Amino acid sequence: MSVFTVGIDVSLQTLAVGIKAPGSAPTFLGSFPNDPAHFEQLASALREQAQQHQVTVIHLVLEPTGGYEQLLAHFALRQGWRVSLPNPKHVRDWAKGVGIRAKTDRQDALKLTRYGAEQELPSWAPLPENVAALNTLLERRNDLVGMLRQEENRRHALQAREEYHGPAAQSLEKSIAWLQQALAEIDAATREHIDQHPELQEQLRRLRQVPGVGERNAPFLLVLLFRWGALTDYQGSSKGLTAYVGLDPQPFESGSSVRKPSTTSRQGDPTLRSLLFMSALGGIRGDNALRAFYQRLVEGGKRKKVALVATARKILIWSWAVFRDQTSFDPKLAGAA
Repeated sequence: MSVFTVGIDVSLQTLAVGIKAPGSAPTFLGSFPNDPAHFEQLASALREQAQQHQVTVIHLVLEPTGGYEQLLAHFALRQGWRVSLPNPKHVRDWAKGVGIRAKTDRQDALKLTRYGAEQELPSWAPLPENVAALNTLLERRNDLVGMLRQEENRRHALQAREEYHGPAAQSLEKSIAWLQQALAEIDAATREHIDQHPELQEQLRRLRQVPGVGERNAPFLLVLLFRWGALTDYQGSSKGLTAYVGLDPQPFESGSSVRKPSTTSRQGDPTLRSLLFMSALGGIRGDNALRAFYQRLVEGGKRKKVALVATARKILIWSWAVFRDQTSFDPKLAGAA
């Protein structure tokens, strides 16, 4: 099946579009407004080019840019096109490897076009509507937590300098109070959303059976697992999932003399890795399969930090199995793993 590859560099206002038909070099098609009212203009241009090259499949490759690509991605799916949203770091690393150095909208579009034509990219699918709404609430919660932490740090710094008084202090107190109230409202909205969707309640109930997964972190894990499921048609491996999150081991060895401690790739979402790490810290304090797993590693000679990372990875693997198979967590099977 012939594929017409379309690489699009997305910004708030414009779409820089590169195209590549089988057997031809990437070319720059032009720039189009990033506005749903003008998407049909882009669609007509792509259909015309695909017809000229007698290509049956249109494949859009969009580099994620903070959500500015979402409207176009949904529009493309409605046209029956294939859509991929590659990891920006993977694209940058590949570009360095093939010697691409220029950085303009036009060059970025051509880079994405070539990358999409040369690499096997998974197809993107949107989250189910109820999960997408949950994700929006969780993202807003993260934003509020970050802003609240910044304001509290500013208050602490002023207090340490004995300068916490006057209009500045009053402004900070108002800001902190507002953020605390907004955070409480988002948490209430999240609970209400979950209560309105029995299927989410059931999936969260099963996830909370996994040691280390509780009421606070289960929704974040659920959204992650839905993303991975959509990306892999729910056939993805546990190894692939740990790499997707960035918890996969990354050894550093060369020859017989170069040996450095192994790390993780850290290629995924740092917020999720932090969440899993904290889940592991809490989970190993209980009398459960997770604590037994951690103790086996430590008693076997693993450093505690290494064992803790492996424990975070185990939480992720167990959660994926429970989610994928829609089954309850079995401590006996987990203990044998």
